[in-house]
Amino acid sequence: MIEILKDIQPVEVFKYFEELSQIPRGSGNEKEVSDYLVSFAKEHNLECVQDSALNVVIKKKATTGYENSPAVVLQGHMDMVCEKNIDIEHDFSKDPLKLRIIDDMVYATGTTLGADNGIAVAMGLAILSSNEYEHPAMELLVTTSEETGMYGAMALDPKNIEGRTLINIDSEEEGVLLVSCAGGITAKTTIPAAWEAIDGNLVPYIIKIRGLKGGHSGMEIDKERGNSNKLMGRILMCILSEIDFRLSSLNGGSKHNAIPRETDAVILVRPEDKALAEKKISECGELFKTELRASDSDVRVEFEVLPTMIEEMLSKESTNNVVNYLYLVINGVTSMSMDIKGLVESSLNLGVISTHNDSMEFISSIRSSVRSLKNELYNRLVVTAKLNGGSVASEGGYPEWSYNPDSKIRVIFEEVYEKMYGKKPHITAIHAGLECGLFAEKFGELDAISFGPNLYDVHTPNEHMSIASVQRMWEYLLKVLKNVK
Repeated sequence: MIEILKDIQPVEVFKYFEELSQIPRGSGNEKEVSDYLVSFAKEHNLECVQDSALNVVIKKKATTGYENSPAVVLQGHMDMVCEKNIDIEHDFSKDPLKLRIIDDMVYATGTTLGADNGIAVAMGLAILSSNEYEHPAMELLVTTSEETGMYGAMALDPKNIEGRTLINIDSEEEGVLLVSCAGGITAKTTIPAAWEAIDGNLVPYIIKIRGLKGGHSGMEIDKERGNSNKLMGRILMCILSEIDFRLSSLNGGSKHNAIPRETDAVILVRPEDKALAEKKISECGELFKTELRASDSDVRVEFEVLPTMIEEMLSKESTNNVVNYLYLVINGVTSMSMDIKGLVESSLNLGVISTHNDSMEFISSIRSSVRSLKNELYNRLVVTAKLNGGSVASEGGYPEWSYNPDSKIRVIFEEVYEKMYGKKPHITAIHAGLECGLFAEKFGELDAISFGPNLYDVHTPNEHMSIASVQRMWEYLLKVLKNVK
């Protein structure tokens, strides 16, 4: 292994982060990294539990003077979102990440970095591997499949965790302490597909949307970045308003919780409509450049005639149903919080579209800090799908995490931060799912907080992490643990 981060401070944290980066750990492919954590525990003679969902809990006794202090749970997830640039050859099922350093930032090369949430795991391992730090009894809880629905946290047996003070290290902005989060539902819409043989006279086009930034569908939904799936819906509706075309395939995005950056559609038009179709596509491309000039200035719409004939196309009714649903389905911010200024309260992200033998599938990530609004948005998807011959199924959900006005760990975090940095931290909520909500519901009694170093462009191939921020937040964490008495 080439040690890119060998001399970077804090050495012990980046040592484990680099080791994690060598292990493929996309959601659903966590066996190797889970076993790595078990091996770590055995190497350091620490108590360890690995459950059937591959969650790992590693326990360490309190240091001298902290025997009567409440046990603290450090928590993060081992899986990562696997996104790469289209021109990068990388197999997330077996290839290690290729790390690189640019100034103060750690990047991967053309892929996501996995700092979300590898940095939490690295910090936890660095504490457990050392006898230099003062702390109460520690439990490092590392969960699986957080990025695809928090399935590891859902499967966790509360009996495996003794502590009821939880420090989640899955936040992405230094100096910001999260004390509440949104709940979510993953909704899969299915529109039946009726296929027909293709008239050989039709002209097949492929339309591509490229150049968008994408991003985390919770953290960056308020940045008004272009959603390639929804933009494709506008293109197809624009063409359908004047041309009777047929759809052959439609695919976009790869993760429900990432704002999609790229979408492809294959359509077939009559020869006499060829010029008008090209005109409509070009007009949409120019509109998008104008509309997204501040948030996604590099957006581009590409199209070309396919050199080979397509074998099948959707019927006219199926084409209309798919295009209508894609055009009408709600997406983006739907309400803002009236309690916390600037906080998104509710939103949807149409993250994935895929073509199958018998259907077209659309996967949306729904988030809200208000449970009734979360359910309302799901019901609106159901109605929209039904109007277009489709149906919706829930693939996973997680509860919101409510603010605790009597939190003791929050007070410690606030006081330590102010002493270390001479200013107060920012206390807020987040429009994204954190496992804290599930743990609070599962454990009954839980005092939790979430923090982390500066991470940027999470869930995109441009994901990067500040080295200096990791150093500061590491020192902050150690000081907090020292003050838990």
